[in-house]
Amino acid sequence: MFNSILLFSPGPTEIIIVLVIIILLFGGKKIPELMKGVGKGIGEFKKGTKEATEDEKEEKKDK
Repeated sequence: MFNSILLFSPGPTEIIIVLVIIILLFGGKKIPELMKGVGKGIGEFKKGTKEATEDEKEEKKDK
């Protein structure tokens, strides 16, 4: 039973149902604001990982 849960992949019907529920919960006006926040969060994450790899490269140069 546990393996069947891990292999679940949503089909188009399930995705549409989830999207409709999200629209009903947040409303049409809130969704662009939410996506903007998600986009900024992803951008900050990428920036942070890039800075971390640059710091690691500098540490290796110093050694």
